[in-house]
Formats: sequence, C-alpha cells, structure tokens
Amino acid sequence: MTDNRKEQERAELHRTIWNIANDLRGSVDGWDFKQYVLGMLFYRYISENLSAYINDGEHATGDMAFNYAVLADADAEEARADLVATKGFFILPSELFENVRKRAATDENLNETLESVFKDIEASAQGTDSEANFKGLFDDIDVNSNKLGGTVAKRNERLVKLMNGIADMKLGNYKDNTIDAFGDAYEFLMSMYAGNAGKSGGEYYTPQEVSELLTRITLVGKNQVNKVYDPACGSGSLLLNFAKILGKENVRQGFYGQEINITTYNLCRINMFLHDVDFDRFDIGHGDTLTDPLHWDDEPFEAIVSNPPYSIKWDGDANTLLINDPRFSPAGVLAPKSKADMAFIMHSLSWLATSGTAAIVCFPGILYRSGAEQKIRKYLVDNNYVDCIIQLPDNLFFGTSIATCIMVLRKGKSENSTLFIDASREFVKITNSNKLTDRNIDNIVRIYKNREADSSYDARLVPNAVVAEQGYNLSVSTYVEQEDTREVVDIKVLNAEIGRIVAREDVLRREINAIIAEIEGGSDNE
Repeated sequence: MTDNRKEQERAELHRTIWNIANDLRGSVDGWDFKQYVLGMLFYRYISENLSAYINDGEHATGDMAFNYAVLADADAEEARADLVATKGFFILPSELFENVRKRAATDENLNETLESVFKDIEASAQGTDSEANFKGLFDDIDVNSNKLGGTVAKRNERLVKLMNGIADMKLGNYKDNTIDAFGDAYEFLMSMYAGNAGKSGGEYYTPQEVSELLTRITLVGKNQVNKVYDPACGSGSLLLNFAKILGKENVRQGFYGQEINITTYNLCRINMFLHDVDFDRFDIGHGDTLTDPLHWDDEPFEAIVSNPPYSIKWDGDANTLLINDPRFSPAGVLAPKSKADMAFIMHSLSWLATSGTAAIVCFPGILYRSGAEQKIRKYLVDNNYVDCIIQLPDNLFFGTSIATCIMVLRKGKSENSTLFIDASREFVKITNSNKLTDRNIDNIVRIYKNREADSSYDARLVPNAVVAEQGYNLSVSTYVEQEDTREVVDIKVLNAEIGRIVAREDVLRREINAIIAEIEGGSDNE
C-alpha cells in the first residue's frame, strides 16, 4: 500500500477522534476525555482481538460460518480456561464491544452495563499469570462520573456517543491494518493533548522523532536485543518504538518499564495491548523506580531508553539506605535531593547489560554543575561508561524550550574516550516548535556510528584524560566549536572604507554649510 494511502487512513482516523472530542467538549476536559477514549478504544481492541483469535481457530477447522459474537454465553464458557491461559483474559459474547454497542442506545442502564463488563474482564485474569497486566486497567474510566453529565440519562447519552465514535473508527482487522491503527490512535491522542498543554496528567510526552532517535542509537550494531527497559516509562511510547523499528519478534524477552503515576501506568499497559503486545511479552511495574525498583532480579537489559522527569526531588541522602544501594554506591555519592537526574542515570547504568546501550534524555545542567553531580560524572568517565553526549536543538519537547541532551552509556567500550556531537542545528522549524526529520535523525545516527565528524563543527572524539582535565565537564560546547558564520572582515579594507566615508562626510558638510550661508545671505538682502 502506498504511503499516500496510509496518510489518508491516518488523517481519517484523526478526524474521527476530533469528532468524538467535539461531541464531548464542554463536559469533559482534555485529560479526562483522553482517558475515556483510550479506555473505550482498549475495550473495542480486546473484544476484536479475542473474537478474531477464536474465529480464526474455528475457521481453520473448516467451520467457516462460526462467529463468536453470536455464540451463547453458556456455550462460550467452555473455552474460558483455555482462552485465559493463551490470551490472558476472557470476554463473554454478550459483553463484547460490538454487542454492548448495539444495545447501547436503548440500554437505560448503560453505565451499569459497562461497569459490570469492565469488572468481568478484569476478574477473568484474577489468579492467573496475566492478573498484574489487567488489574485496574479500567479504573480511570468512571462511567458514573458527573463529568459525563449531571444525570444518569445525560451520562448514558454521552457514553452512547463515545461508543459510536469509537465504533466508527475505521480500524479494519487489527492484524491487517496498514498503519497500526489502534496504536496510532493512541499516539495521536497523546500528542494532541501534550501539544496543547505541554504535559498531560503529570506526564511529559516524548515526541516520536526523539523516541526514534533514542531507539536507533541503542540499536547500532544490533539486529535484536534480549529486552528493552525504561525506568520512567510514562505511556510506553519509547519502549514501543523497538516494536516498530526492530520488530516485536526481535525483542526476544519483551518490554519492561516502571512508572510512578498510576494513571499513566494504566495507560502504558493499555498502550502495550493496543500495539498487539501480548500480556506475557511485557512487564510494566507501578512505583518509585529510585526508591522501590521492581526489576532487581531480572537479567540485565541490552537496550535502555528513557526521558526521565527533569530535576525532580527525591530522598537522596535523607534516606540512609540509598548510599549503600548497589545502584548508587559505586559513585560514592548520591544525586542532590533537589535534582534526581543523576540518580536515574546511575540506576540505568546498573540495570544495563555488558553488551548493552542506554540512551537517556537529560537537561544540560547535569553535564557541568559542580558538587555531587560532578563526582558522579567523574565516576562515569573514569570507568569509561559515557559513550557519547549529543546536544539536541532547543524547542523540541512539549512544555519546554530548553535544548536537551542525550547521554549514551555503554559498559563494553573498546576505546577510552567520549564522543561529543553537536546536533543543535539538526532540525526543521514547524510553527512555534522545532522537529527532527528523518534526515536529521539519519545524520546524527551516522556520526554516532562512525565516531567521527563530518566536519570539525559536528563532533569530536575526546580522550577521557582531556575530559578529566576539564573538570569532568560533559557539555558538548566545551569540546565542539560552534561554527562562526559571521562574515570575515579585512581590517585594512574596513579602515580604508571608513576613511572614504569620513572624507565624503566632510565634503557634504561643507557643501551643506555653503548652501545654508547662501540662503541666510539672501534673506539679509531682502
């Protein structure tokens, strides 16, 4: 299918989402609206996912007329145990999205019907291997909320509109759609609200282009990884770029992450399902990664990507246990209590496999500030863990115009040096923000891969001894000279020109004085 056709499908999908937004506008604000749409989108997805799985199995045996959606609930119950074991969940035919939607307009208790369905889906996974990945997934879709309307009738009226809008999304067969439509709808919603508000519900959104750059950097020299990890995974968009770029099958053990915000944690798990990642292929934890990490006992990760929260407060040295934590103790000092950035970097390094690569977005301050952060940089450089620092353009991220950087960590480096790349000019301007194009990303990855500059102004490979001499300053500008685009001026030529201008000015002044004198003389004679 042509790219043009894909773009037409994507544009149509986005228009449908906007139409739903307009139907609900005024009663549900942006963040809550997103919750309802994503929750209902997820409900439709798993309904179609399960139906397609069952129907395909029956059709393969020769029963081409079989349709799970019209099967009696009692007959469907016979397959519950097997389906939960393979798919991780179970939905009765009467509780499928398409069947609830057919009855929605005439169901005076639609809110109660949906509440019951959501509870039944979650309960189907209880006591099984998939329980953790389904528990609480519908918690943020409050079908009884006054935000939907002041009366049950008003709430149900909007729920009908919501279900119809989701049903009208032309997503096709979820296995066959050309644009990963369920996942694309999710990404569009996230970017739509991040773009409007800078952040949504406490979650900073990483633009897809930056996410792709991080992914491609960690994959240099690799065509598969054991698993990918994000210690502050948000809605999971960075993790899922590996499915898009590398292919799910080449992330052998799946997708791992941790998120402290409960709402965003739920969205991340929903996002995994919407991108057709099965329950046994992801492990997303809820909690504070720095003080309560949930993947202690796991095999180290060959790929780590992250855009952790910038300069947030954390326990630091107020928690006496942390200085002895094996993630932080090697540096001999903890990140400042007011700025946890270096704690996330040390955590990621600890979780990183010897053959792995970590690419982490960071604010520039941690690259040059003194104190504890300088001591942590000393540890990283002296042990040759910093592979590369990339200076990104400003105004790339929603909610901040600051020019961020990427710190690339590796444990298995062959040379005792650090690559510094100035990519501050690698962007195109779109309205009020900047954006990385495919060409920009290709340029950055190529320089990183080759470990040499295209010109003296793009990059520099610096021996770590030189970095030490600079007080372990890791700012790109310390090592990569910004190209001077000012016009070169010959001072002798300039002085001669100034002389000519002064002489000409003197002539003009005498001529003007003569004219004035003549005028004044004429006036005296009258």
